[in-house]
Amino acid sequence: MQFLVLTTRKTETFGPEEFAHKLPAEIARARELYGEGFTRQIWHRADGRGACQIVEAPDERSAAEKINTLPFVELGMLEVSIIALKPYQGFLNDFSTPSN
Repeated sequence: MQFLVLTTRKTETFGPEEFAHKLPAEIARARELYGEGFTRQIWHRADGRGACQIVEAPDERSAAEKINTLPFVELGMLEVSIIALKPYQGFLNDFSTPSN
């Protein structure tokens, strides 16, 4: 199952130097998650306030457990939203059944 993960930096609590100090560890863990096949795609937000990624996990709890291993998350430096995704209804042949 795929999930959209949106993160927002808690800049009201943590300063730029705190993020900079932990950034190498954050990048290293993000690379590991990509190498494991968990992270499928990842982007920085254009507003500079966090990141967005598509991840693959059996369920939301498993996705959260993996995301919680990122150093910024472990230290409480990010707000995290995990949204379950499903196939787009428009690609199905039957358009009469409404999507939930």
